[in-house]
Amino acid sequence: MTDPRWFVAALAGFTNMTTARLAALLNHRTPEAAFAAAAGHTDPTDALASMFERSPGLRAHWQRSGTERDPEAVGRACERLGVSVVLPDDDAYPRILVDDPQRPAVLFMQGDPAALAQRRVGIVGTRNPTQQGLQTAVRFGHELSAAGVGVVSGLAKGIDGAAHRGALAVVGSKPIAVVANGHGQPYPKRHATLWAEVAERGIIVSEWPPGTAPDAFRFPQRNRILAALSEIIVVVESRERGGSLITAQLAAERGIDVFAVPGPVTARSSIGTNQLIRDGAAVATDPDDVVLALGLDGRRAGRVRYDARARPRGSESVVLELCRREPRDVEGVSEQLGCSIAEAAMLLARLERSGWLCETGGWFEAVDEWAVYL
Repeated sequence: MTDPRWFVAALAGFTNMTTARLAALLNHRTPEAAFAAAAGHTDPTDALASMFERSPGLRAHWQRSGTERDPEAVGRACERLGVSVVLPDDDAYPRILVDDPQRPAVLFMQGDPAALAQRRVGIVGTRNPTQQGLQTAVRFGHELSAAGVGVVSGLAKGIDGAAHRGALAVVGSKPIAVVANGHGQPYPKRHATLWAEVAERGIIVSEWPPGTAPDAFRFPQRNRILAALSEIIVVVESRERGGSLITAQLAAERGIDVFAVPGPVTARSSIGTNQLIRDGAAVATDPDDVVLALGLDGRRAGRVRYDARARPRGSESVVLELCRREPRDVEGVSEQLGCSIAEAAMLLARLERSGWLCETGGWFEAVDEWAVYL
């Protein structure tokens, strides 16, 4: 006999299936009956017929999906990947989501469910961060994990991946990822190893069955789960628009505290975070700010480390401090120091060779010890 959960798993992968539609199908229906109704194996009820009338083409899409998505095959695919299909009535379903206004009708979870029982902080931000933003995300991920906090993020490139790399550098950490596609197809592909490490140490949560593509509309839906699973959301870097601001808004709507890492007022990568602070978000300049907000005392946790780089001296230390404030180019350093272009270029080159600066497109940024995890 086919596991009833597998009918829900198959339904979740139907074309144009949404959280609300799946919940409506399962309302007062068994999973088997819901699948039969959506696939056109039985006559639609008045409510389902009305849904089809409001969305021309939906009925045909679902009938086709019903022939393409065999519940048994979907369930077996989950088993092969070690993915659990979890419904709201199951013990493994996160209790924090049970009363959520947009509760997922099904979750696909790979890894250790115990990861969801720890204190949890979401770390999010832009996919196109500065080097300083990446290092900040690594630091927050590392130090929060060292304080016993589970880091929640989306495994996307940029801030998300950096936060999880920092978390994984702590022995015994259990990071949590909420993704916008199905298991078995890591996205982005460059994060395949990172996905595997998070699944092995912590847990990866998705709302869609294995093989589901990372379509654009799935990311805002994913963000509500990421927000709801977090006790605090920290936005490290964000431009004026983006998914991290959506996550912050979804968190605020749920009464979840939002922290933002401030950045230079001239930096586009900090427009969103600075706006959040202006609108009332708490300021996070150090992981301790977040740890203490959770009622924990993890100050200095995991911070004792040795930096083997030779210490800059004289003009080099001045240049390094300038680049720590914001990225600089050769002309800018020359102007600030009142020296020639050639001398400024030489100072920047020395700092880059010794590992204190990195250059991108002619702009130099400071590199701190957290960069070793990137």
